[in-house]
Amino acid sequence: DKWILSKLQTLIKEVDESYETYEPTRAGRAIQDFVCDHLSNWYVRLGRRRFWQGDLTNDKQSAYETLAFCLKTVAQLMSPIAPFYGDWLYKNMTDYTSEKAQSVHLTDFSEVNEAWINADLETSMELAQRICSLVHSIRKTNRIKVRQPLSKVLIPVLSEQTREQIASVEDLIKTEVNIKAIEYLDDASGVLSKKVKPNFKALGPKFGKDMKAVAEGIIAMTSENIAILESVGEYLIPATNYLITPNEVEILTEDLPGYLSAKDSEITVALDITITPALKQEGIARDFVNRIQNLRKDSGFDVTDKISIKLVDSDPEVTEGIKVFADFISQEVQAVSLEIVSELTDGQDVEFEELTLVVKVSVV
Repeated sequence: DKWILSKLQTLIKEVDESYETYEPTRAGRAIQDFVCDHLSNWYVRLGRRRFWQGDLTNDKQSAYETLAFCLKTVAQLMSPIAPFYGDWLYKNMTDYTSEKAQSVHLTDFSEVNEAWINADLETSMELAQRICSLVHSIRKTNRIKVRQPLSKVLIPVLSEQTREQIASVEDLIKTEVNIKAIEYLDDASGVLSKKVKPNFKALGPKFGKDMKAVAEGIIAMTSENIAILESVGEYLIPATNYLITPNEVEILTEDLPGYLSAKDSEITVALDITITPALKQEGIARDFVNRIQNLRKDSGFDVTDKISIKLVDSDPEVTEGIKVFADFISQEVQAVSLEIVSELTDGQDVEFEELTLVVKVSVV
């Protein structure tokens, strides 16, 4: 909540400045980025459990009030460039409250609350978003479902400040990308095998007749030398007294065995893709939860309905995974019983990877 409210204040400031300088396109893009990237794809998605929990707890109330405040503010910010939709949204957000505004255009324009802006929190959450995006891209490219838990991700960090910023949102990252642990490394050598080769187009004009000696020094660089070049921004080639910069070399990377890596500017992640038997079982359990939730929805069950589940024992691996994580499954789908049976005459066929499971779900 504190993060999205901080981002909202930053948005108000940017949009107000854009209108002051007659740049409505800039304002519109800032609003779009906030709504799509931060409010919808991050805040609402990560808060699904808060929004959908059965009882109206203080946490649920806080989530709804924060979302409502953001939407009302967005309606005000967009009203100069989207007057009809902005008015429709604002009235829908206030018609059932004591405010009951006649029109968004009759309200005072939003003002920045500087006390709500938390730059450190915004930076930490931006790092979390980028790291999660990289891990998701690795999963998608290699067809590893998000529901399949993995053991860890390695993240090289070059400063203690960055380490602390990531650590402050570590639990969020682990939940979002479904990993068990994050390990921090002092440099990228622990996640990538790196080599360099000379960029002769850049070296020639700078070093002239000495280019060959510089190129030989570049080829001889170790992983430690490469780390210095990347962190400091320059490296002294031994025996030449020449400094080179990153744009004068081409850095080649290779994944370490058992890991897949991805990079976004200064952020590098390496995902451990080894699926142990225990992780496989948990993945089966999470997939089974997904299938049961779909059955609940298709059957028209109320979100608060308690259910019983019967599953035909048709595959040893699937059955074992469901048995091991029976408590987790029951909690997630609100099941009061989960029974493995030898046969069912009134069950439903459920596609499960390459198998067809027979399941019966009933309201208790």
